[in-house]
Amino acid sequence: MRILIVEDELDLQEAIADGLRIDGYAVDTCDNGEDAYELLYEVNYDLVVLDLNLPKMDGLEVLGKIRDEKPELKVLILSARSSVNDKVKGLDIGANDYLAKPFDFAELEARIRNLLRRKFVQESSMLLWGEIKVDLSKRIAVINEKEIALTKKEFALFEYLLLNKDRVVSQEELIEHVWDQHADSFSGAIRVHIATLRKKLKAVLNYDPIGTKIGEGYFLSEKSDNENA
Repeated sequence: MRILIVEDELDLQEAIADGLRIDGYAVDTCDNGEDAYELLYEVNYDLVVLDLNLPKMDGLEVLGKIRDEKPELKVLILSARSSVNDKVKGLDIGANDYLAKPFDFAELEARIRNLLRRKFVQESSMLLWGEIKVDLSKRIAVINEKEIALTKKEFALFEYLLLNKDRVVSQEELIEHVWDQHADSFSGAIRVHIATLRKKLKAVLNYDPIGTKIGEGYFLSEKSDNENA
């Protein structure tokens, strides 16, 4: 999942971004409202963590623009404005959640997981598909009661494919949602990570669950006759 952190306190911005990257998210950052609006126009984020006290463009103005142009985008306000009136105003404009500073990082993680589950109409923190169980809270994948040792990027790829298991997902979409703004879309990173993910899953399942539709992208299949990537 790809997240944008909009926070002008750079130490806090870096701490949040580093923590979420450890969790396996692709994270972009910016420190003012105008840059945030430009990034939101250019990139299809899954969630935005938005401060309100921003230079150049106030966070509430950014939120209003998001709701006008991307009504489905999940927005979590993170702000020192902790009065009831501020919370009500933010939620009325269209925020999906509101967390006041100071906060506990574990609570921020939980709220982000909750919002992303809602985006994909996923009511539980556990994704189930055939013999596969993926725990989004613990960030682990289990097949036939055996935990699979996935890297953070492999887990993020597998998570996104599972959340979109009923359709083909293009390489461009995976770049948008699993990598951050520093990704090189021509580097072949998708193929490398898909190949290692396939190898690990196939070793336990005895078939390749990731199919390739040439010219379109990847999909999950319980059959063993997938084309090779």
